[in-house]
Amino acid sequence: MQGTRHLFVPGPTNVPDTVRRALDLPMEDHRAPDLPRFTLPLFADLKKVFKTETGQVFLFPASGTGAWEAAITNTLNEGDVVLAARFGQFSHLWIDMCQRMGLQVEVVECEWGTGVPVEIFAERLAADKGHRIKAVLTTQNETATGVQSDIAGVRRALDAAGHPALLFMDGVSSIGSVDFRMDEWGVDLAVSGSQKGFMLPAGLAIMAASQKALAMQGQARMRRCYFDFKDMIATNASGYFPYTPPMSMLRGLRVALDRMFDEGLENIFARHHFLAEGVRRAVDAWGLTLCAKEPKWHSDTVTAIVVPEGHDARRVIARAYDRYGLSLGAGLSVVAGKVFRIGHLGDLNELMLMSALAGAEMSMRDVGLPVEAGSGVAAAAEYWRAGGDRLALAAE
Repeated sequence: MQGTRHLFVPGPTNVPDTVRRALDLPMEDHRAPDLPRFTLPLFADLKKVFKTETGQVFLFPASGTGAWEAAITNTLNEGDVVLAARFGQFSHLWIDMCQRMGLQVEVVECEWGTGVPVEIFAERLAADKGHRIKAVLTTQNETATGVQSDIAGVRRALDAAGHPALLFMDGVSSIGSVDFRMDEWGVDLAVSGSQKGFMLPAGLAIMAASQKALAMQGQARMRRCYFDFKDMIATNASGYFPYTPPMSMLRGLRVALDRMFDEGLENIFARHHFLAEGVRRAVDAWGLTLCAKEPKWHSDTVTAIVVPEGHDARRVIARAYDRYGLSLGAGLSVVAGKVFRIGHLGDLNELMLMSALAGAEMSMRDVGLPVEAGSGVAAAAEYWRAGGDRLALAAE
C-alpha cells in the first residue's frame, strides 16, 4: 500500500526518528578506554526513570521475559513459595515461568478485566505466619486486558503483615509511561523492556533490583550464567559488560532517555493519561465497553475494547490491517476474538492516535459492528481540543 503503515499495538511502539538515527551507527569497540564515559551516566539515568537511588539497574540483551528469568534465578530457589494473581496473559506467563522453574506458586485466580487483588494478597500475607511466601509477583499494567494495578497497595499489605517477602513487579508496558516509584513503593525487582515506553526496538531487558534483592544472591542456588547479577555487577561498576553488549541499542537508549528527560517524567505520565482518556471517550461514544471492569483499573498505555456479542474482534483487526494499513492489538487467550486493543504509549500525540481511532472505527463499520460513523473520532477530538492547551502549558 502507499503511505505509512500505522502501528498501534501496545508494543513494539513507534521509534522516533532521532532514536532510529542513533541506532544506525558503525560498529564500535565495546572495550574502548573511553566507554565508561558513556555507560556510567546511562546507568545513572536509568535509575532516575525507575525512581531509585539505592537500587542497581541491569541491561540484558533480551526481552522482558529474560528480565523475569533473571529476577527469579538470582533471588529464589526451587521449591520456594511465591504468591501471584492471574488476571491476564502476561500475569499468566510469569506464573507459568515460575512453575516451570520449580517454584510453588500460590495462584489467586481473578476475573480478566480486574487487576492485582490487593485485599486478597493482604489476607494471604497476614495468614502466612511462618513466612513461607518468599516473593509476591505483580503486574503493574496487564497489556492483554488494558488493566493498571495498585503496586503501592501491595507494599502496604506486606508492611501491615510485617512480611519479609520480596516484591516483584512486571513494568514492561508501564515503566517510562506511567508513574512508578521503586524506592517509595518498596519494589525489590522491577522489570521492563526496550520496545514500549523506552521507544526502542525489542532487544533490551531493562530492570532494577533493590539492595534487599541483591542480598539474596548468596542464598539463591538456581543455576544461572548469562543472567547472573554477580557478573553484571562486577563489570558494570567500571562501565563495561561481562559479554559483548548491543552497542547500537545502548546508543539508541541514550537518545531515548534524553528525549524523556527533555519532556520530563511527570509530563510524560500526564500526556499518557490525557491520550488514554481520549481513547476511552471514543469507546464510550461507539457504545462499546472496555475489558477493564472499573475506572480504577483503566490503563493509560493500552485500551482493550470488547466487541458486541456475536461479533469477532479478529475480523476488525484483519480488516484494519488489510484495508487501512493499521495494526491493532489482538485479544489473547481468554479474550481472543472478544477484544481488540489500541496501544497508546511511547512517542505519540493526538493526531497520531486519531489515525488509530479513525481506522478502528472504519474497520468496525466495515465488518458490521453497529458503530455510528464519526462518533468516536469526534468524542476524542473534542476532549483533546478542550484539554490540550492545559496539557501544553503544564509541560512548559
